Amino acid sequence: MEEKPHIMSDDLMTIRQMCDAFDVTPRTLRFYEARELIFPQRRGQHRLYDRRDRARLTLILRGKRFGFSLEQIRQLLELYQPGGANGSQIAATIAIARERLADMERQQAELQVAIADLKNQLSDAERRLAAASLEQPTG
Repeated sequence: MEEKPHIMSDDLMTIRQMCDAFDVTPRTLRFYEARELIFPQRRGQHRLYDRRDRARLTLILRGKRFGFSLEQIRQLLELYQPGGANGSQIAATIAIARERLADMERQQAELQVAIADLKNQLSDAERRLAAASLEQPTG
């Protein structure tokens, strides 16, 4: 079994390496760069991503998975203070996460009601179809 090469914390990664490591497309990385969420170094036409970019991308992808908006993610990333306790960032993350969790739970409840309703509608339609086929005169 072939191992992936270990990435040292200070190593720079190319756009291809980032795409492979994070399962994203180059377009996605360029989009986050355009939105000023990541800041790769430029060497000619090449983008090189450092440890900070990788950490930020991890948080961006996690935030997107949880349904945070890009603006919310940007605000949380801007609160980060290297070497600090980052209490304000953590508190803001908790507040946004609690709001998002409440939204997700509300959506889940609505979805459960819709699923039950759809199942009832399907059962009713299947009963009517079965009854109609019994009433059909044969040949």
